[in-house]
Amino acid sequence: MTVASVVVDVKNLSVDHPFDYLVPPEWEGLIEPGMRVIVPFGSRKVQGFVVSLKEKAEREQLKAIIEPMDEQPVLTEELLELGEWLSENTLCLKIAAFQAMLPAALKVNYEKYLVPAGGNPGEDPGYFRELFQNRDKIGWDEALRLVEKGALYRGIREGLLRVEYRIKSKGTVRKETYYVPAVPKESFSEKRASLPKTARKQLEIADFYLEHFHAHSAAELRERFPQFSGPVNALIRKGMLKKEEREQYRDPYEHQAVEPSRPHPLTPEQEEAIRPVRRAIESGEPDVFLLYGVTGSGKTEVYMHAIRQVLEKGKEAIVLVPEIALTPQMVARFKSRFGDKVAVLHSGLSAGEKYDEWRKIQRKEVQVAVGARSAVFAPFENLGIIIIDEEHETTYKQEETPRYHARDVAIRRAQSHRCPVILGSATPSLESFARAKKGVYKLLKLEKRMNNMPLPSVEIVDMRKEMHAGNRLVFSRLLMEKMKDRLERGEQTVLLLNRRGYATFLLCRGCGYTMVCPNCEVTLTYHKVSDTVKCHYCGYEGSAPKRCPACGGEHIRYFGTGTQKVEEELKKLFPEARVIRMDVDTTRRKGSHEKLLKDFYEGKGDILLGTQMIAKGLDFPNITLVGVLSADIGLNMPDFRAGERTFQLLTQVSGRAGRHRLPGEVVIQTYAPDHYSVKLARDYRFLDFYRHEMNMRKRGNYPPYYYLVLIVVTHENAMTAAKIIHQIASFLRGRLDERTIVLGPGASPISRLNNKYRYQLLIKYKRDPNLFPALKQISRLFIKEQTKDGVGIHIDVNPYSLL
Repeated sequence: MTVASVVVDVKNLSVDHPFDYLVPPEWEGLIEPGMRVIVPFGSRKVQGFVVSLKEKAEREQLKAIIEPMDEQPVLTEELLELGEWLSENTLCLKIAAFQAMLPAALKVNYEKYLVPAGGNPGEDPGYFRELFQNRDKIGWDEALRLVEKGALYRGIREGLLRVEYRIKSKGTVRKETYYVPAVPKESFSEKRASLPKTARKQLEIADFYLEHFHAHSAAELRERFPQFSGPVNALIRKGMLKKEEREQYRDPYEHQAVEPSRPHPLTPEQEEAIRPVRRAIESGEPDVFLLYGVTGSGKTEVYMHAIRQVLEKGKEAIVLVPEIALTPQMVARFKSRFGDKVAVLHSGLSAGEKYDEWRKIQRKEVQVAVGARSAVFAPFENLGIIIIDEEHETTYKQEETPRYHARDVAIRRAQSHRCPVILGSATPSLESFARAKKGVYKLLKLEKRMNNMPLPSVEIVDMRKEMHAGNRLVFSRLLMEKMKDRLERGEQTVLLLNRRGYATFLLCRGCGYTMVCPNCEVTLTYHKVSDTVKCHYCGYEGSAPKRCPACGGEHIRYFGTGTQKVEEELKKLFPEARVIRMDVDTTRRKGSHEKLLKDFYEGKGDILLGTQMIAKGLDFPNITLVGVLSADIGLNMPDFRAGERTFQLLTQVSGRAGRHRLPGEVVIQTYAPDHYSVKLARDYRFLDFYRHEMNMRKRGNYPPYYYLVLIVVTHENAMTAAKIIHQIASFLRGRLDERTIVLGPGASPISRLNNKYRYQLLIKYKRDPNLFPALKQISRLFIKEQTKDGVGIHIDVNPYSLL
């Protein structure tokens, strides 16, 4: 007798542990840990993950597994252990941790049905006459349209009806029809000779097969022989061909021609940087390296050489890049170097494409996974290296459950596989650089650009002086002069404005009314192209008003500047310029991100205007000018990392200019020219910035000197949310170490989102053995409020956003 321990897909803290199920005789030897199975759970059938097998059950009466959902495990044993670790360290349910590791196509839908339960409800005139007519089940939603909800529940209570749940998997395998020779070539030739001369189409197709004697897809035959189905079916009946359905991968890059490339010889500085990594690969040491290299210093080439060494040892590699940096250029570089050994995983792919790329990894058909945050869970079993490019990027932190940081997961996986991790950045996060300074990570440096090209010169423009001089435009006189110069010379310009839309808010000059999102406590952004106002938090969209909703006046004014407005002004100032705008609005459609960058690379655009998605990953030879239109946008956020993010963004975007033979220039426009982040970014003084910022963090008890935990309580009623957060604060203060700091509770900086009020509590700690046990208790203490009253309690360990 084999017993499987299964974590069930029920998102409830009270069932967050494995349940034992019997493995039926027909599945003996086939069920393995890491497989998904369908199991009975109460009155339902649910999905579950098998976490282990054993020979003896702790209870006598066990239900049996209904059926497996997979032919082979979707999670390796290492990933199952990682799921347990993730659950403990991010305080999430085990089922949430396991599901986070799988592509969306492997998530399941539950469909709720009603079925007869004894008796014959079809004959019951009072309740269910219309429900079961020539069918044995009916969907719950359809039943509600036909019969009152109360009547349905009475039928269930009286045993006339039973609720069933059917599991429907989203995972789809694409199949393609092929026509294959059914006999050897000699026999095929003999059969062809016996075909009547009047069957011209059959003869044509038979001759084509004799010339190309292998399987051909229906698509290929249709292209050569438009009316192929009749003749081909005739050849099938005559035993010459047979029809097969073959699995076909969806290839998102099939139309992109990628020329193979050879490794570039490393510079002496690159050789020096990679030497310790090579030693770690050979010795199997799980060292963590921080590769601190200025923009354009050739970090990617170092990654590629390290990967080649790993592949030569028969091992596998994961490369993580920020979502916004997954440009076609980056993908092409890896594919040109490693060809079909590369799978790519990011949100720009369809669910089916991601599923196919994931299955290539699972089937060991590729050895390199390049992708965004979730690619850290790629199901490799023999990892040789994990690389995180632009490691400072906040997109590596997941903002929904499970709230993990890809860097922490990568280091944990590297320890399991005994392999090194490389964290690369021109502007490392303070936490990583502090660890490198203390020797926890090993610091590697690349301080020179490739070909010894100088870093671009940076000029800061005080926009207060521009305004005093009568310039009301979003562009300073210096930037306009330099843009005009680039247009005349046929060189390209990149303009960064980290704010999309046309205007950031609408104000009535008559009564002072500001348009605020009806669901959130934030102002609505005006989008001129669609003449709508949008909330960039919850997605609310409405028509832009012509009159003030409060006083009925017509004096509505648009304040602030977004990328749409800048694009409009550019076209007025430089009508001859070809402007390409890149923001969330212009890159929504699949493939649009790639197309816009390809057009710019091919010289079809003179000015690339965009949000932070253009700040990194671009390596175009003709970019000689970068303009930052408002360096202050991120500085005024109520977040202790505001200065760090501004410094990183300015340094990164500056690095887009002058990367090849042409020298580059950068113009930074700001209303705060004396802010240390702006001044130090101008001179690329990362070490000075690091020292200044660390001093401020130490005084404020912030990371890396302290760890943080953010607790946010949400509810539709503000008083309910406030009451629960105060109870949590009181509970924690009585249990935590006296050196642990509890700030709050109070309203969140964004006090309402999606019609839910938000109250929060911030905990700062160094070492507190009582903290995690107390945090786990919180969810259990308020389980009724969460399940029945709709209270949301979100615990974020080491948060990256305090909003």
